[in-house]
Amino acid sequence: MKTLYLVRHAKSSWKYPNLDDFERPLNKRGRKNAPLMGKVLKKLKVAPDLVISSPANRASMTARIIAAAIDYPLENILYSEAIYEFSENALIHVVKQIDDAVNKAMVVGHNPAINGMANYIGDQPISNIPTCGVFCVDLDISSWAKIGEDCGKLKFFEFPKKHSS
Repeated sequence: MKTLYLVRHAKSSWKYPNLDDFERPLNKRGRKNAPLMGKVLKKLKVAPDLVISSPANRASMTARIIAAAIDYPLENILYSEAIYEFSENALIHVVKQIDDAVNKAMVVGHNPAINGMANYIGDQPISNIPTCGVFCVDLDISSWAKIGEDCGKLKFFEFPKKHSS
C-alpha cells in the first residue's frame, strides 16, 4: 500500500506580465492559502516520506510553505523539471521512479497534469483541483512502478475554500 498526495500550487501572480512563467511568484491569496492548507494537512497528520516539487517559483514556494507546516525538512524536498511540463504522462513517469522504500509521497505541481493524474489513478472523478488543492489517494500497489489507471482509493480531497470563512 502506497499513499500519494497530489498538490496543485497555490494561486500565482500575473502582476508582472514580462516575468517568465517559470518565475511567477504566489500572489496574496496564494501566500494566505498555502499556510492554511499546511495547517489542514498537519491536522490530518499528513507526514510524507518524500516531497517532490516542480522547480517553478509558484510550486516550489507552495512546497516549502506546506513542508514547513507539516514538519518536513525543506532541504529534503526534491525538484523535478519533468513536473513543470504540465503533462499527466510526465507526472506518472516521475511517480513511477520513486524508490519503493517510500510509502507516502507528495507531488507539488501544475494543472492540467495534477487533475489529469488524480482522475487517472483515483476512483472518484474530480472536475477541478483548485489552486492549493490536495488530492490524496491510497494506492493498492506494492511498487510505485505499478501505478496505473484506477489503482487508487480517494482518502481525502481538501482545498482552501472548504476551510476559509
